[in-house]
Amino acid sequence: MSQCAYPEDAGYLKCDMDDASETHEESLGEEAFDTVNSSIVSGESVRFFVHVNLQVQPSQAAESELPDGCGLLHTSRKYLKLKNFEEEIRAHRDLDGFLDRASIILNETATSLDDVLRAMLLRLVHKPDNTESDCNLDLLMAVLFTDAGTPMEGKAVHLLSDTIQGVTATVTGVQYQQSWLCIICTSKSLLKRHVCISRLVRPQNWGENCCEVRFVILVLAPPKMKSTKTATEVGRTFATMFLDITFRQKLLKTRTEEEFKEALVHQRQLLTMMDQGLTPSLKHYSISSICIPKSHQPLQQKDFFPVGKGIREDFARRFPVYPLDFTDGIIGKNKAVGKFITTTLFLYFACLLPTIAFGSLNDEITYGAIVIRGICDDYDLDFNTFYAWTGLWNSFFLTLYALFNFSLIMSLFKRSTEEIIALFISMTFVLDAVKGIVKIFQKYYGTSHGNHNADHISVLSLLGLGTSLNTSFHTALNTSLLANPPELTSVSSRSAEHSSRETAVLSLLIMLGTLWLSYTLYQFKKSPYLHPYMREILSDCALPISVLTFSIISSYGFQEINMSKFRYNPSERLFKIAEMQSLSLGAIGSAMGLGFLLSMLFFIEQNLVAALANAPENRLVKGTAYHWDLLLIAIINTGLSLFGMPWIHAAYPHSPLHVRALAVVEERVENGHIYETIVNVWETRLTTLGASILVGFSLLLLPLPLQWIPKPVLYGLFLYIALTSIDANQLFERMALLLKDQASYPPTHYIRRVPQRKIHYFTGLQVLQLLLLCAFGMSPLPYMKMIFPLIMMAMIPIRYKLLPRIIEAKYLDAMDAEH
Repeated sequence: MSQCAYPEDAGYLKCDMDDASETHEESLGEEAFDTVNSSIVSGESVRFFVHVNLQVQPSQAAESELPDGCGLLHTSRKYLKLKNFEEEIRAHRDLDGFLDRASIILNETATSLDDVLRAMLLRLVHKPDNTESDCNLDLLMAVLFTDAGTPMEGKAVHLLSDTIQGVTATVTGVQYQQSWLCIICTSKSLLKRHVCISRLVRPQNWGENCCEVRFVILVLAPPKMKSTKTATEVGRTFATMFLDITFRQKLLKTRTEEEFKEALVHQRQLLTMMDQGLTPSLKHYSISSICIPKSHQPLQQKDFFPVGKGIREDFARRFPVYPLDFTDGIIGKNKAVGKFITTTLFLYFACLLPTIAFGSLNDEITYGAIVIRGICDDYDLDFNTFYAWTGLWNSFFLTLYALFNFSLIMSLFKRSTEEIIALFISMTFVLDAVKGIVKIFQKYYGTSHGNHNADHISVLSLLGLGTSLNTSFHTALNTSLLANPPELTSVSSRSAEHSSRETAVLSLLIMLGTLWLSYTLYQFKKSPYLHPYMREILSDCALPISVLTFSIISSYGFQEINMSKFRYNPSERLFKIAEMQSLSLGAIGSAMGLGFLLSMLFFIEQNLVAALANAPENRLVKGTAYHWDLLLIAIINTGLSLFGMPWIHAAYPHSPLHVRALAVVEERVENGHIYETIVNVWETRLTTLGASILVGFSLLLLPLPLQWIPKPVLYGLFLYIALTSIDANQLFERMALLLKDQASYPPTHYIRRVPQRKIHYFTGLQVLQLLLLCAFGMSPLPYMKMIFPLIMMAMIPIRYKLLPRIIEAKYLDAMDAEH
């Protein structure tokens, strides 16, 4: 049996809930102590929460064989972090709630545990403000112990069910703090939480690990409570306070309830200062759960010099591990060839099909033109040359950003800002899918072709867009691989087509079916069916399986129903160098202005996507290369601009989804909530290289079999990408909190550290910023979209100047924290 001695200045603590009788200890012998010693964990902080549950249900035969009434005692232990009084808002609210309706017994004369607990329950019931009219004392007493409902009368083991205790782990064993005991209980008969503290007149010996108890803390709570308001969380608050032996000695000297309350308030102040790192004298109580936030150092002019510093550092960091990007998972013991193959297929479909779908939508909306084409038609400029100059200016500014280390500015983008932009991009996928299916319904579900074409052309004339198709490679991929819109087809050819409502309804079903199958397979790794390896393969191949399945269903299962397919023009020239000298200086200057705006957009999205992919929760270990990547983007886009090819940069949500596809994910449970965490990620270049090669070979699959993929399948792909991209978006999770019961709130860091009202305020402000982005980014006017990068940059002063005037800075920093 553990004795009362315990070194209070040890740097780690443990909470324990295992109370066993002397008879049980003798019967186990050395095994009991082996169990205790196995719980020792080295480090600066060890905390245990031990749950004891006795289940004794012997049969008649068992009773005859075991006349002494032996039973089974189930004991479980787990870590329970100390309450951080600086960061966790509930720590102060739990104490304030107790002080408002305090139940304190200063000089309890009872000696048995049952009598002490019954006196505490009577104090709670007889309080003037008691609302528990239907409270049954006998029922509550029964719930506190393990023998509730035991069929063995007089032979049941009478132990506490749930307790929290402080412990110290040493080299020789585990030593309990035996002068105090926190008992927690959950009962359906309760309506509110209750806390009662009893100070005994004399130390009482109540068995193992409770040899000289002077303080008993009783916490009662209903079962359905918010994750930060449960009995365990309230008990954690008071248990953290009672860990300090100096505080307990001070409580022994108090003579009135007011003095007792003052001691509690003073201890809260000390713990708050300790968590802030302001009390060196209490260093021996400081544990690893206390997180001192790092102060943000503002950027200075010297950070952007010398020129090329960031590129050199990125190159020096990434070059040593460059060969490993091609050998990890291929050579060595831990191979992941199957993972690489499935990820390559996912990335291939995720890159190729959205390109076709976006090109199809752009062609239908802009009559085969893009924003730059519309500007060229307005001012009678050669498109290929103006496009090339715009791309060259874009690359020039990106090169300057890389050389002068402008990627450091992205540190000003907080997590909340990044998630607003990420959610905006996900919304564009949903909007494009909705636009596409609406056009199909307008075409086939009771609208005449003539009126539709006339209305569409009138809108194009208002926007000033051109009527001829672009002959560059950019158009060949983003416009020529397009659905054949009704307005680009002669009336005589369209008159022979079968136009009916079945086409519109089938298109809707195909889109939803693609979404359903892909997302179901994506979640299949969480199901209990098949072998785990097979579940992982099906989850990784969810996208190609769903696309191929519904393409076959649409093409062969419903051959009599006409479905829209993209158009391919093999006569287009794919390589044509622009005539750079054909533009005037004024037009080149205009291209410079447009190139500058595009460079801002490229700069923000490239660095934003890189930051999301390299987020700490992804556990990437090979380092980042923001400046070097930006320079490579500028160099590659220079060549693409001269040949009229589409520009490239990191894409959302493809890049984060690519990281997720290469990750090894585990499911963990915290306070009854299941969440996924990434253990490691295979950092390889083989998957992107393989996907790019497959995209290039896709030109050989034109017009067939790629034309067998109907547009509704592509729209379902859009919805799938949008749905999977918001899985870990904190903004979306906080928006969902508005519809959830508080008892279902997950135990996230911001739920613990920020008041609920502040969380909803912050979410509402983020939604307003999201709507601002949508107003400019989704505007049908091309000139509104041109200033969209400026709106994204304006979110930095909104976060640093405007939001702190509405919500306290410490709450903003808590919600922007990773965990």
